[in-house]
Amino acid sequence: MMRLDRFLANSGAGTRNEVKKMIREGLVEVNGTRAKKGSEQVDENNDVITLEGSVIRYSRYVYFMLNKPQGCISATEGNMPTVMDLIAEPYNDMFPCGRLDKDTEGLLLITNDGPLAHALLSPSRHVEKEYYVRLRDPIGEDYVQKLAAGMKVDGDLQCQPAVMKPIDAYTCTVILKEGKFHEIKRLFAALGNEVVFLKRLRMKNLVLDEDLAPGEYRPLYEEEIEDLRESQE
Repeated sequence: MMRLDRFLANSGAGTRNEVKKMIREGLVEVNGTRAKKGSEQVDENNDVITLEGSVIRYSRYVYFMLNKPQGCISATEGNMPTVMDLIAEPYNDMFPCGRLDKDTEGLLLITNDGPLAHALLSPSRHVEKEYYVRLRDPIGEDYVQKLAAGMKVDGDLQCQPAVMKPIDAYTCTVILKEGKFHEIKRLFAALGNEVVFLKRLRMKNLVLDEDLAPGEYRPLYEEEIEDLRESQE
Protein backbone atom coordinates (compact mmCIF):
# COMPACT_ATOMS: atom_id res chain seq x y z
CA MET A 1 0.00 0.00 0.00
CA MET A 2 1.14 3.56 -0.65
CA ARG A 3 -0.15 7.13 -0.73
CA LEU A 4 -2.09 8.10 -3.85
CA ASP A 5 0.01 11.19 -4.50
CA ARG A 6 3.19 9.16 -4.26
CA PHE A 7 1.73 6.54 -6.62
CA LEU A 8 0.95 9.21 -9.20
CA ALA A 9 4.26 11.04 -8.83
CA ASN A 10 6.30 7.83 -9.04
CA SER A 11 4.31 6.81 -12.13
CA GLY A 12 5.28 9.99 -13.95
CA ALA A 13 1.93 11.77 -13.77
CA GLY A 14 3.61 14.90 -12.38
CA THR A 15 5.43 16.28 -9.38
CA ARG A 16 4.00 15.71 -5.90
CA ASN A 17 2.50 19.23 -5.89
CA GLU A 18 1.11 18.81 -9.41
CA VAL A 19 -0.66 15.54 -8.62
CA LYS A 20 -2.11 16.97 -5.41
CA LYS A 21 -3.63 19.73 -7.54
CA MET A 22 -5.02 17.13 -9.97
CA ILE A 23 -6.65 15.30 -7.06
CA ARG A 24 -8.19 18.53 -5.72
CA GLU A 25 -9.58 19.29 -9.18
CA GLY A 26 -11.32 15.89 -9.28
CA LEU A 27 -9.25 14.48 -12.13
CA VAL A 28 -8.23 11.28 -10.30
CA GLU A 29 -10.38 8.23 -9.56
CA VAL A 30 -9.61 5.09 -7.58
CA ASN A 31 -11.67 2.06 -8.58
CA GLY A 32 -14.26 4.34 -10.17
CA THR A 33 -14.60 6.69 -7.18
CA ARG A 34 -13.30 10.24 -7.31
CA ALA A 35 -10.29 10.63 -5.02
CA LYS A 36 -10.37 13.42 -2.44
CA LYS A 37 -6.97 13.39 -0.76
CA GLY A 38 -3.41 12.65 -1.79
CA SER A 39 -2.89 10.82 1.49
CA GLU A 40 -5.43 8.16 0.51
CA GLN A 41 -3.86 4.69 0.60
CA VAL A 42 -3.96 2.64 -2.60
CA ASP A 43 -2.82 -0.84 -3.58
CA GLU A 44 -0.42 -0.23 -6.45
CA ASN A 45 -0.80 -3.81 -7.69
CA ASN A 46 -4.57 -4.22 -7.61
CA ASP A 47 -6.39 -0.86 -7.48
CA VAL A 48 -7.36 0.82 -10.75
CA ILE A 49 -6.24 4.47 -10.70
CA THR A 50 -7.25 6.76 -13.54
CA LEU A 51 -6.24 10.32 -14.41
CA GLU A 52 -8.79 12.10 -16.60
CA GLY A 53 -10.12 8.69 -17.58
CA SER A 54 -6.78 7.13 -18.51
CA VAL A 55 -5.46 4.23 -16.43
CA ILE A 56 -2.12 4.95 -14.72
CA ARG A 57 0.23 1.97 -14.65
CA TYR A 58 2.55 1.87 -11.68
CA SER A 59 6.25 1.32 -12.23
CA ARG A 60 8.52 1.38 -9.23
CA TYR A 61 11.63 2.01 -11.29
CA VAL A 62 12.32 3.91 -14.51
CA TYR A 63 15.26 3.66 -16.89
CA PHE A 64 16.49 6.10 -19.54
CA MET A 65 19.44 5.90 -21.93
CA LEU A 66 21.13 9.29 -22.34
CA ASN A 67 23.74 10.19 -24.92
CA LYS A 68 25.67 12.50 -22.63
CA PRO A 69 27.11 15.57 -24.37
CA GLN A 70 30.28 17.38 -23.43
CA GLY A 71 29.97 20.30 -21.06
CA CYS A 72 27.78 18.83 -18.33
CA ILE A 73 28.65 16.85 -15.23
CA SER A 74 27.29 13.45 -14.18
CA ALA A 75 25.50 14.60 -11.04
CA THR A 76 22.03 15.43 -9.80
CA GLU A 77 23.01 18.99 -8.89
CA GLY A 78 25.98 21.32 -9.04
CA ASN A 79 27.22 24.79 -9.88
CA MET A 80 27.33 23.94 -13.60
CA PRO A 81 24.95 22.14 -15.99
CA THR A 82 24.23 18.53 -14.99
CA VAL A 83 22.98 15.55 -16.96
CA MET A 84 19.72 15.75 -15.01
CA ASP A 85 19.05 19.15 -16.59
CA LEU A 86 18.63 17.25 -19.88
CA ILE A 87 15.97 14.84 -18.57
CA ALA A 88 12.48 16.37 -18.89
CA GLU A 89 10.69 13.68 -16.87
CA PRO A 90 8.59 14.06 -13.70
CA TYR A 91 9.79 10.89 -11.98
CA ASN A 92 11.21 11.27 -8.48
CA ASP A 93 14.70 10.41 -7.26
CA MET A 94 16.40 9.75 -10.60
CA PHE A 95 20.20 9.83 -10.79
CA PRO A 96 23.00 8.96 -13.23
CA CYS A 97 24.30 5.41 -12.87
CA GLY A 98 28.01 6.06 -12.69
CA ARG A 99 29.92 9.05 -13.99
CA LEU A 100 31.43 10.36 -17.18
CA ASP A 101 33.88 13.26 -17.13
CA LYS A 102 32.61 16.70 -18.11
CA ASP A 103 34.37 16.46 -21.48
CA THR A 104 33.37 12.83 -22.12
CA GLU A 105 30.38 11.88 -24.28
CA GLY A 106 28.27 8.78 -24.62
CA LEU A 107 26.15 6.22 -22.86
CA LEU A 108 24.81 7.09 -19.43
CA LEU A 109 22.00 5.24 -17.68
CA ILE A 110 19.55 7.47 -15.79
CA THR A 111 17.38 5.60 -13.27
CA ASN A 112 15.91 5.53 -9.78
CA ASP A 113 16.82 1.86 -9.29
CA GLY A 114 19.45 1.95 -6.56
CA PRO A 115 19.96 -1.84 -6.28
CA LEU A 116 20.58 -2.16 -10.02
CA ALA A 117 22.99 0.78 -10.04
CA HIS A 118 24.94 -0.80 -7.18
CA ALA A 119 25.15 -4.11 -9.07
CA LEU A 120 26.38 -2.41 -12.25
CA LEU A 121 28.95 -0.24 -10.50
CA SER A 122 30.28 -2.64 -7.86
CA PRO A 123 33.97 -3.39 -8.58
CA SER A 124 33.42 -7.03 -7.63
CA ARG A 125 30.96 -7.50 -10.53
CA HIS A 126 33.53 -6.60 -13.23
CA VAL A 127 30.85 -5.16 -15.52
CA GLU A 128 32.32 -4.31 -18.92
CA LYS A 129 32.34 -0.71 -20.15
CA GLU A 130 33.49 0.00 -23.70
CA TYR A 131 34.84 3.34 -24.92
CA TYR A 132 35.78 4.94 -28.22
CA VAL A 133 39.11 6.75 -27.86
CA ARG A 134 40.91 9.24 -30.09
CA LEU A 135 44.55 10.01 -29.26
CA ARG A 136 46.87 12.96 -29.82
CA ASP A 137 49.71 10.80 -31.11
CA PRO A 138 49.70 7.57 -33.15
CA ILE A 139 49.03 4.31 -31.33
CA GLY A 140 52.23 2.58 -30.24
CA GLU A 141 52.99 -0.97 -31.29
CA ASP A 142 53.08 -2.12 -27.65
CA TYR A 143 49.86 -0.46 -26.46
CA VAL A 144 47.61 -3.50 -26.91
CA GLN A 145 49.94 -5.80 -25.02
CA LYS A 146 50.63 -3.36 -22.20
CA LEU A 147 46.94 -2.67 -21.53
CA ALA A 148 46.16 -6.39 -21.73
CA ALA A 149 48.81 -7.11 -19.09
CA GLY A 150 47.48 -4.54 -16.62
CA MET A 151 49.36 -1.30 -16.08
CA LYS A 152 50.42 0.93 -13.23
CA VAL A 153 49.49 4.60 -13.51
CA ASP A 154 50.63 7.60 -11.50
CA GLY A 155 53.54 5.61 -10.18
CA ASP A 156 51.94 2.85 -8.14
CA LEU A 157 48.20 2.58 -8.89
CA GLN A 158 47.58 -0.83 -10.44
CA CYS A 159 44.90 -1.04 -13.13
CA GLN A 160 43.27 -4.29 -14.18
CA PRO A 161 43.86 -5.69 -17.68
CA ALA A 162 41.99 -3.86 -20.45
CA VAL A 163 41.13 -4.90 -23.99
CA MET A 164 42.24 -2.43 -26.65
CA LYS A 165 41.26 -2.75 -30.33
CA PRO A 166 42.88 -0.27 -32.75
CA ILE A 167 40.65 1.22 -35.45
CA ASP A 168 43.24 3.34 -37.24
CA ALA A 169 46.49 5.08 -36.36
CA TYR A 170 44.87 7.43 -33.84
CA THR A 171 41.63 5.77 -32.70
CA CYS A 172 40.68 2.62 -30.85
CA THR A 173 38.15 1.05 -28.52
CA VAL A 174 38.99 0.10 -24.95
CA ILE A 175 37.04 -2.27 -22.71
CA LEU A 176 37.40 -1.89 -18.95
CA LYS A 177 36.06 -4.06 -16.13
CA GLU A 178 36.65 -1.49 -13.42
CA GLY A 179 36.06 2.22 -13.07
CA LYS A 180 38.98 4.05 -11.55
CA PHE A 181 38.87 7.85 -11.72
CA HIS A 182 39.93 9.08 -15.20
CA GLU A 183 41.24 5.56 -15.85
CA ILE A 184 41.48 5.63 -19.64
CA LYS A 185 43.10 9.08 -19.67
CA ARG A 186 45.59 7.95 -17.02
CA LEU A 187 46.40 4.72 -18.88
CA PHE A 188 47.32 6.53 -22.08
CA ALA A 189 49.15 9.26 -20.16
CA ALA A 190 51.29 6.47 -18.66
CA LEU A 191 52.05 5.41 -22.24
CA GLY A 192 53.17 8.94 -23.08
CA ASN A 193 50.07 9.81 -25.09
CA GLU A 194 46.97 11.96 -24.53
CA VAL A 195 43.25 11.27 -24.99
CA VAL A 196 41.71 14.08 -27.05
CA PHE A 197 38.21 12.57 -27.37
CA LEU A 198 36.42 9.95 -25.29
CA LYS A 199 32.97 8.42 -25.72
CA ARG A 200 31.34 5.52 -23.87
CA LEU A 201 29.70 3.08 -26.26
CA ARG A 202 28.53 0.25 -24.02
CA MET A 203 27.82 -0.77 -20.43
CA LYS A 204 27.44 -4.52 -20.02
CA ASN A 205 25.29 -5.38 -23.06
CA LEU A 206 23.54 -2.00 -23.15
CA VAL A 207 24.79 -0.31 -26.33
CA LEU A 208 24.42 3.40 -27.04
CA ASP A 209 21.58 3.99 -29.51
CA GLU A 210 23.13 5.49 -32.66
CA ASP A 211 19.91 7.43 -33.29
CA LEU A 212 20.42 9.50 -30.13
CA ALA A 213 22.22 12.77 -30.75
CA PRO A 214 24.31 14.19 -27.87
CA GLY A 215 21.86 15.44 -25.24
CA GLU A 216 19.01 13.17 -26.37
CA TYR A 217 17.59 10.23 -24.42
CA ARG A 218 14.96 7.51 -24.59
CA PRO A 219 13.39 4.95 -22.25
CA LEU A 220 15.09 1.56 -22.18
CA TYR A 221 13.34 -1.29 -23.93
CA GLU A 222 12.08 -4.10 -21.71
CA GLU A 223 14.69 -6.53 -23.05
CA GLU A 224 17.46 -4.03 -22.25
CA ILE A 225 16.16 -3.70 -18.69
CA GLU A 226 15.99 -7.45 -18.20
CA ASP A 227 19.53 -7.85 -19.50
CA LEU A 228 20.85 -5.26 -17.08
CA ARG A 229 19.01 -6.88 -14.18
CA GLU A 230 21.05 -10.04 -14.77
CA SER A 231 23.87 -8.09 -13.10
CA GLN A 232 22.00 -8.42 -9.81
CA GLU A 233 21.95 -12.21 -9.89
